[in-house]
Amino acid sequence: MMKQSIFGRIAQLAKANINSLIDSAEDPQKMLDQMVRDYTENIREAEAAVAQTIGNLRLLEKDHAEDLQEAQQWGSKALAASNKAEEFRGAGKSGEAEKFDNLAKVALQRQIQSESEAKAAEPQIASQTEVVDKLKGGLNTMRGKLQELSAKRDELNARQKTVQAQAQVQDSLKSFDIMDPTSEVSRFEDKIRREEARVAGQQELADSSLDRQFEALEDMGQQTEIEARLAALKAGQGNKDGEKIVSAEEI
Repeated sequence: MMKQSIFGRIAQLAKANINSLIDSAEDPQKMLDQMVRDYTENIREAEAAVAQTIGNLRLLEKDHAEDLQEAQQWGSKALAASNKAEEFRGAGKSGEAEKFDNLAKVALQRQIQSESEAKAAEPQIASQTEVVDKLKGGLNTMRGKLQELSAKRDELNARQKTVQAQAQVQDSLKSFDIMDPTSEVSRFEDKIRREEARVAGQQELADSSLDRQFEALEDMGQQTEIEARLAALKAGQGNKDGEKIVSAEEI
């Protein structure tokens, strides 16, 4: 009964379509973890049951081999007793010959019994061998499914971690968008630009003031020249015509 139950479980699990199970699951990761645990546990139970079945088969095979060996041994004993009986019969000892003939008959009876037991065990051995072969095949299929399942789980876990990492990077980039006018970088850049503009304005203002100072200085020089010439004109009104008018520098 246990063998049939294990065999049915092996067949059911071996036919399971992992991809369809994943598609229909609400939480594929939890489902895969549970399936790996179930497969591992069922394989462990199946291995124990198959090992027991194989052990029983080996006992049957051993008993069958012993029956065949005993049949061969009883056959040898029957032949030896028959030969001995013929020797005594040839020697005219019919009583002794009869005795060994009877021993030969007993040996032949034991031989027939051993051969019958061996023959009776052969169908059971054949049936058990077929069951063991199927169980072994089912176990190998289950092991392959478990490897497939474990690989699929590891693949999906790795992909999920990759997606989470990508999402985290995207969230970080969104929170540090240098093109965002409200970001810290943009505000700092605006502050520097305003400071640069202020300094440029002060420089331009300073340059303009210096130019006006030089222009005022030139105006003062020109005014001084005019005053000097006017003074010279006033001073030279009494001079003769054609007398040289001195400049302010010459005075």
